[in-house]
Amino acid sequence: MLKYILLLLLPIFLSANLSYANNHNKEIALLESFDIDSSFLYDPIMNDMKAKNSSKYRDTHFFKAMDEAYLFIPAIKNILAEYGVPAEFLYLAMAESNFSNRAYSKKRASGLWQFMPQTAKLYGLKVDEYVDERRDLVKSTRAAAKYLSSLHQRFGKWYLAAIAYNCGGGKLNQAIRKAGTDDLRVLLDPKKRYIPRESRFYIRKIVALALVGYDEQLLLKSEYDYLLNRANAYSISTVKLSSGASLKRLSKMVGIPLEDLKKLNRHLKYDFVPPYSNNYDVYIPYIKLTEFKQKYHEEKMQNIYKVHVVSKGDNLSQIGRKYGVSYKVIMDFNHLKNGILRLKQKLVIPIDSKVKNRVDSQFYYMVKKGDTLDSISKSHKVSVHNIKLQNHLSNNMIRIGDRLKINE
Repeated sequence: MLKYILLLLLPIFLSANLSYANNHNKEIALLESFDIDSSFLYDPIMNDMKAKNSSKYRDTHFFKAMDEAYLFIPAIKNILAEYGVPAEFLYLAMAESNFSNRAYSKKRASGLWQFMPQTAKLYGLKVDEYVDERRDLVKSTRAAAKYLSSLHQRFGKWYLAAIAYNCGGGKLNQAIRKAGTDDLRVLLDPKKRYIPRESRFYIRKIVALALVGYDEQLLLKSEYDYLLNRANAYSISTVKLSSGASLKRLSKMVGIPLEDLKKLNRHLKYDFVPPYSNNYDVYIPYIKLTEFKQKYHEEKMQNIYKVHVVSKGDNLSQIGRKYGVSYKVIMDFNHLKNGILRLKQKLVIPIDSKVKNRVDSQFYYMVKKGDTLDSISKSHKVSVHNIKLQNHLSNNMIRIGDRLKINE
């Protein structure tokens, strides 16, 4: 009888051992992708993080985040591969923002990859009144891939690139010199503190998240088992829209829920493409691309949109005259119940495309080499005091590339 029971249980034992071996091999391969030695699998702090990612946390946090991001995860992986960055760095984005492209930190970092304004500018991401491309799924991922690739070239190992992404290349370089090695076990020494505590936990968090993501058995046992196939089947497409084009119009024409469209395009601060770009990137689900090509057509824009920041002395009639629209239109467009305005309040103004260039050139000036406030005031017949007042300047210092409001 016992022999019969053992024969019945043998396939189960063999299957369990095979699953364990396969998973263990995957875990070692994962560590190798970060250039980390396999012994790191036994790091107690990292394993504690992995354990805490179990049960309730996994169900409500990890898999939920993967579910929310299923549409753009393939695009992220493709871009990382394009720059030679291991696909496992997907989990760096998860550690940074939990896959939320509207994540914002107290330090002013924003987006999926939590770029600071200066770093974003360095990698060509535009941040202005109309867009914040740190929240652009594709452009920010491309910038992050370039950044990580440059860090890898500098330090030679992927785990060092991940640490430098968190604490900065300068601090890591200093830590390596002080430690006399770039060995991960040495750099993570809690007593020596070669790298900041946050960075010591950061690399462990990325690995722990990746290990959970690689555990197929865990996924199969959860309610999110469908993610195994869906994450590879869905993706996004980039379409070009003209200046002032509305997301609401795109939503209606192509049959995409507006909220879904906004979720993919958090880089747009308003419900329209910036007025300065005739071919701006907007993202739609790949499965809607054919429908877009069949149904979407550019509209001869009767209006484009400008953003007016309320300054001292402004009123709706005055603003309306400036842009050539009725104050009632401004009220309707901004859902204003009365004419009371607040300082620094932002109003979206629909203006006729025929006067777009006149409005742009009349009210803004880009500082060029050799310019001074005095020379600008003389050429535009506006007092220096007026320019300083309108641009909140405390002194006469201006820099090349500054955009000054004139005659407002």
